[in-house]
Amino acid sequence: MINWNELRQAAKDAMTMAYAPYSGYPVGAAGLSEDGRIFSGCNVENAGYGVALCAECGMISELVRNGGGRLVAFTCVNGNGEITVPCGRCRQLLWEHGGPTMEIEVPAGIMRMSDVLPFGFGPEDLDKVERNSNG
Repeated sequence: MINWNELRQAAKDAMTMAYAPYSGYPVGAAGLSEDGRIFSGCNVENAGYGVALCAECGMISELVRNGGGRLVAFTCVNGNGEITVPCGRCRQLLWEHGGPTMEIEVPAGIMRMSDVLPFGFGPEDLDKVERNSNG
């Protein structure tokens, strides 16, 4: 059973650490791994806007740094503590580490990742093409 309140609180706690001086839009993210561990992250902006890091990037880095595993649930919040949705790049990151069955909290409720990112592209898609070392 997923404790969405606990997961949401982890995202809110992470959001308080966000570095968002340019957009003024702090974000916190939290994910639950299949073995019950919770990982979180916050956005970290940069004066070179294109190199800012989303909260989901920080969360995935924490997951990998701590031994990895598959995510089964995810949520993220904005500076008001309201549920928000991940950007397209972060949806791809979540697909890679949670897959189509991962549950994700969005403003409309709980959805499966396959509904948030239909026709997602993952590692198994790479195996469908014979790789040529010459490019």
